[in-house]
Amino acid sequence: MSRLPDTLGALRRSGYAQHRARSVKDELRRNLIARLQDGGPLFRGVLGYEDTVMPQVVNALLARHNFILLGLRGQAKSRILRALITLLDEAMPVIAGSEINDDPFHPISKYGRLLVEEHGDDTPVAWVPREQRYVEKLATPDVTVADIIGDVDPIKAARGGHVLSDELTIHYGMLPRANRGIFALNELPDLAGKVQVGLFNIMQEGDVQIKGYPVRLPLDVLLCFTANPEDYTARGKIITPLKDRIGSEIITHYPESVALGVSITRQEAWTRRDDGVTVRVPELIEEVVERIAFEARDDRRVDKRSGVSQRMPISAMENVVSNAEQRALRNGDSEAVPRVADVYAALPAITGKIELEYEGELVGGAAIARELIRRACDATLRDRTGDLDTDEIVMWFDHGSALQVSDDTALPLVRQGFDLVPGLVSMVTALGLAKRDDDAMIVVACELVLEALVARRKLSRTDAGTYARAERETRRRPGSHEL
Repeated sequence: MSRLPDTLGALRRSGYAQHRARSVKDELRRNLIARLQDGGPLFRGVLGYEDTVMPQVVNALLARHNFILLGLRGQAKSRILRALITLLDEAMPVIAGSEINDDPFHPISKYGRLLVEEHGDDTPVAWVPREQRYVEKLATPDVTVADIIGDVDPIKAARGGHVLSDELTIHYGMLPRANRGIFALNELPDLAGKVQVGLFNIMQEGDVQIKGYPVRLPLDVLLCFTANPEDYTARGKIITPLKDRIGSEIITHYPESVALGVSITRQEAWTRRDDGVTVRVPELIEEVVERIAFEARDDRRVDKRSGVSQRMPISAMENVVSNAEQRALRNGDSEAVPRVADVYAALPAITGKIELEYEGELVGGAAIARELIRRACDATLRDRTGDLDTDEIVMWFDHGSALQVSDDTALPLVRQGFDLVPGLVSMVTALGLAKRDDDAMIVVACELVLEALVARRKLSRTDAGTYARAERETRRRPGSHEL
């Protein structure tokens, strides 16, 4: 790679001025067009939005709009905004020492103008990488105009020997420092009204004014926002003039299919452990964990306004794998295969990510989470096998037998326990849920069947993992089998 120009004169001779984009929105548009023509993926790592959200984002960028992403938590809003960085040029020339990324050819700050007037073509030039051209801020009620736009700095004035009205005394906020880049503001409605007015002025007039001084900074910036749809209303949390000047309003959503959710969780969850044991995550377990989120989103006891974040199945899967890993380490196994019992061990990753309505609070988060797991198991089994004839299995339990399958029991003992249940092992192998020579998958599939029967109220299950006949409280007795 050739050496980048380090002075204004060298930059001018390089021909950069003739080929550069006129604004950051033009730059994003130009690079987006090139990527569309190449036919490659627009934003890597963002799954499930190819036919819904991404075309709208592309339209907004092609139209040079400031835009807002509206969606519940855990819908990849921040990831989409951060992915915009890849549409910026690899590096951008600025006047060296400029706090607001002054364009060497058209500086907007007094510092930049004075430097060019004094040094001319010898003005030093620095290059800013694309990653430093993205500024992100979480809006909170205590964020001030000074934080976002800037304020006069008396200490800076004293050290430089300037009067307070001098532009050189300004301490720039986050937005001017994002000049010629992208400024992303998360949870926009949480921003105080007077700060929203400041943003409105920037979007309307294209410049900022600080502390009432006659200082105009015509900023070049793409403004992106995120918000919860419930908060983004005209009921006082968002000022109407600001809402009116956001070019595009784009709605995000949760995965529309279980298979897509599994793909997202598989991409995001840390399941490849390499310390001591090998981890093999069955597809059945992946589907069960993902369906927990789908079941929760449809449950009337879970707050729809809050939503169920996609982080829930991701965190749950990581806990599931950890519990299987712990069991393998304790039992001296070389392979850790998560089971349904490990999904119950992941309750802390589930209960902390669902907000309950009043009815749900009466039941309790842990009880609802266990019910969601059982419903997820039942839905997974029905999806793969349809309706099953389980009378032989249920009859065995109805005759007084019980089976305890704890999450810390070694695999051979669990397999022996399931062999006691007439028709269970032969059923899961005949249905193709597990191969005959794969004991680990047989155990997973057998647990799945029993959990589905619990969901259908044909069996009962205690918190300790004891399966018994339904319609009575399970308790240990001489005829029970403990594993």
